[in-house]
Amino acid sequence: MDGSLFWRVAVIQAAAVAVVSLALAAALPKDFFEDWGWIAGPGAWLACSLLTARVLGLGTALTLAGAAVAGLVSLGAVVAGVHWLGAALAVLMFAAWCARRDEQGVAWTSA
Repeated sequence: MDGSLFWRVAVIQAAAVAVVSLALAAALPKDFFEDWGWIAGPGAWLACSLLTARVLGLGTALTLAGAAVAGLVSLGAVVAGVHWLGAALAVLMFAAWCARRDEQGVAWTSA
């Protein structure tokens, strides 16, 4: 695992999720999230993961796969009522996914 890439992914993803969350919370009423949070949350998460992939030059398909896996883990925390703990765990899991290297030590880049 590439420790430097892990932390860059974690910081960028966490910052993107925080900015998008704050913007959505400021722009939309609470009722929206009660009715549509099940689609808005995953959509925002995937959009943030695409931004992270773009900034770091990671391959899109594998990055989205990692975002989906991390998002599913986060779902358990949402069901348990600890949404933000789930988001934090998902960021760490997503960063670990992206920082993995294959057997030749080649990063999953888009190039």
